[in-house]
Amino acid sequence: MIKTQIVEGLEVYSCLPAQKTKKLPVLFVHGAFAGGWMWTETFMPFLAAAGYPCYALSLRGHGGSHGRDHLDWHSITDYIDDVKTIVDWLGETPVLVGHSMGGFIIQKYLEHHEVPGVALVCSVPPQGLIASQFHLMFQKPQLFMELNNVMAGDYTDADALRESLFAGEVDEAMLAAWLTRMQAESHRALWDMSMFNLPNLQAMHRPPMLILGAEHDALVPAFLVQATAQTYGLKAHIFRDMGHAVTHEKEWELVAGALRDWLGECTK
Repeated sequence: MIKTQIVEGLEVYSCLPAQKTKKLPVLFVHGAFAGGWMWTETFMPFLAAAGYPCYALSLRGHGGSHGRDHLDWHSITDYIDDVKTIVDWLGETPVLVGHSMGGFIIQKYLEHHEVPGVALVCSVPPQGLIASQFHLMFQKPQLFMELNNVMAGDYTDADALRESLFAGEVDEAMLAAWLTRMQAESHRALWDMSMFNLPNLQAMHRPPMLILGAEHDALVPAFLVQATAQTYGLKAHIFRDMGHAVTHEKEWELVAGALRDWLGECTK
């Protein structure tokens, strides 16, 4: 069962195992234009059933968290502070799982904090957004232009949303729900991820790390996920026939299963 509460102004979803467990908690960090809700229908109940206490926050300005009225002022550093707030509230250091921008935030978080493990899912690479932006501009110029509307929070075009996030067959009811939930993103945070606040690789703690990507990801292409893995001396797991929103692709359980199996290894 998914529960929701407000912790120091931040919306937090939780999904706990049916019985108490000694397994480490997992904290999910969402990507740009989204909120903690993106984890609640798939990955959280899946991992809770495997015995992991699961939590997902909505960063400030997102979902039901505070700060919506001055979204563009929020920086990546602010988002890192939000993660720290929830980690402290949990009372036990969790494994961190981040999607897209959430993965970037986690990499920045590691500059000053230690965690037992990190999973980066279709994550913005440590080198930032520039390469993915140029790739999209040249490979799919029409979609690149449509994403200008996305940045402004205008998600009225279901076809653009489908093309940017999904590769496989999409449930229309789910797509309609995403259209109503997605929102604008902080331009300051996007600039931080482009060039102004990139991860300091020399300062980062290096816990066990899992790198996951999608073959047909239009926003963070598979070659950039591979580059992230190479940066950390790891191999990436690229899922075939999936797009950026692997949490809601038809075969999302393959991705969640890879995460579950890795958790079992890294938290022994």
